[in-house]
Amino acid sequence: MFLSGIFYTMEIVKTELAGLLVIKPKVFADERGYFFESFRLDKIRDAGITLNFVQDNESKSQKNVLRGLHFQNPPFEQGK
Repeated sequence: MFLSGIFYTMEIVKTELAGLLVIKPKVFADERGYFFESFRLDKIRDAGITLNFVQDNESKSQKNVLRGLHFQNPPFEQGK
């Protein structure tokens, strides 16, 4: 999903409790299963959190589904 030309992968929501944030990942799902980024350093830093962790993804595939790597065009490319 694109919002204002930016690839939307997660929403970080401030709460009434100081320092408590809710991280809501964008889940990409279809009949084969799902995929989402559960952690992304640039988004976390933009929210004011400093960690030494780069990115974490999760996916689940249905039985007999083979997933592969794919090419991504800039500016949305990722190292594999």
